[in-house]
Amino acid sequence: MNNPFDYAPDALCREAFDNLMKMLGSLKESKEASDVAFCRELEAGKMLGVLVAVDSEDVRHTLFAFSGQIGERGFWRDGFVGPVFDYLRPDGYFKTKEREISSFYSEIERFERGDLSEARDACESMREAIQAELSERKEMMRRSKMQRDARRASPEIDEAEKEALVRRSQFEKAELRRLKQRNADRLLPFEAKLKEAEEYLGALKRMRRERSEALQQWLFTNFRVLNARGEWKCLSEIFAETAMKTPPSGAGECCAPKLLQAAYLRGWTPVSIAEYWYGKAKEGEVRIHGEHYPACRGKCLPLLSWMLQGLPVQPPLGSEGVEQGKFSPEIVYENEWFCVVNKPSGMLSVPGKGNSVSVQDWLVGRYGEERGVKMAHRLDRDTSGLLIATFDPEAFRMMQALFATRKVRKTYEALLQGDYIASGVPRQGRISLPLTPDWLDRPRQRVDEVEGKEAVTEYEFVKVDDECSRVIFHPLTGRTHQLRVHSASAKGLGMPICGDPLYGKRTVRLERRLYLHARRIEFSFPLDGRDYAFEIATPF
Repeated sequence: MNNPFDYAPDALCREAFDNLMKMLGSLKESKEASDVAFCRELEAGKMLGVLVAVDSEDVRHTLFAFSGQIGERGFWRDGFVGPVFDYLRPDGYFKTKEREISSFYSEIERFERGDLSEARDACESMREAIQAELSERKEMMRRSKMQRDARRASPEIDEAEKEALVRRSQFEKAELRRLKQRNADRLLPFEAKLKEAEEYLGALKRMRRERSEALQQWLFTNFRVLNARGEWKCLSEIFAETAMKTPPSGAGECCAPKLLQAAYLRGWTPVSIAEYWYGKAKEGEVRIHGEHYPACRGKCLPLLSWMLQGLPVQPPLGSEGVEQGKFSPEIVYENEWFCVVNKPSGMLSVPGKGNSVSVQDWLVGRYGEERGVKMAHRLDRDTSGLLIATFDPEAFRMMQALFATRKVRKTYEALLQGDYIASGVPRQGRISLPLTPDWLDRPRQRVDEVEGKEAVTEYEFVKVDDECSRVIFHPLTGRTHQLRVHSASAKGLGMPICGDPLYGKRTVRLERRLYLHARRIEFSFPLDGRDYAFEIATPF
């Protein structure tokens, strides 16, 4: 079977998806309220999955799935597989306990608006009254002191009167202390009632949290999945072996786990699988209707790693290359402090998971461990072009500082899908879209204008050729996938980079690579005071 994390749909999956689109097209014309509601939820944005499998007699079957639930249920009608674990039955354990937990939310809300609010208001009113009384007393003492000071300055005052003024001052201060004590005693029952109310609210919240955690644990323990060997494992066991330790919300409810579980339960052997986005993209995400996407890594990588055991699975498409001599990095320049490398598309900048040789590995092999090779920055695996590596700690610190303070000018060239003129995109401009990682689907990034990190790109289109637009980028920041998201996002250029497997549309006429190239890099190097500029021709 194809690798669900890096694949191109085969003819069987493409045919299955076409048939699914025809089925959904007929549903759109239905007058049934349930059909209309179903299509409306799909069009709001869902991942759809198709799986082709064969039975023991080598007869081919096709299964369909959608991610998550529709209408608060994990299945809807014939044609789509059900959930891996149907915990949403209205009369089932999960929903029953969920209603009990919801009652805590209602009780907490009622108590916060009622008893707690009353206790807080009464306590605050008493504090305000006490503060007003203290302020009035302090003002009276201030005026009294002014009178005493004026009398002390009089030449007619005698020692007896001076002593009387001192006693008056002492008396007023003692009265203030006694007033503060009386007020503290007055406030005490109000504070006690407020504390009692806050403790009761805390107990309610603890009970709600404990029951919610217990229900989650029940779900993770009872949510069991099969692998191709017919073995079962629950979510808790699977994710206990990961850095997360606990399954994320929605684990097991994506398309791929549903499809694989359905095939295994029927005794079928999966042959190929694909997932396609349907409808609108979610806020901040870059998804294109009708395009296929890899399985998410946050929820699905641990799960599918278990479910695919016992099934022959192809390696990721991007895992080919260096070991087979396909890639050939090139040293463009070198001196005693650094070197500049032309990285081919498909090669990692630094070592990652697996056995793929990275540019850093390649340089260490060329120069030896003793040179202390370190990459000063990185390019995405599928981006080609200029990379800088340093040879000693001081040069590394200097180069890192240049990048951090934006004193390195970078020029990229890319081919975008679409005609920028026909799309009404200005020929040149600046894109400012803050980015944040999609934590459950790394390495994808998403636009987040509230909590995202600043990401700024200057661009200039140079020509249009065969419905593709050639553009020059000058990134002013260096966020992960910055140029890819700024190109593809509807809030950016709205035209994905050709060959982008995460954010773009698939094309059959182009070779399989990301059409993004780091063409030029310029900087002044502090250790020798020289200005450097390197450029390498765009290979596409």
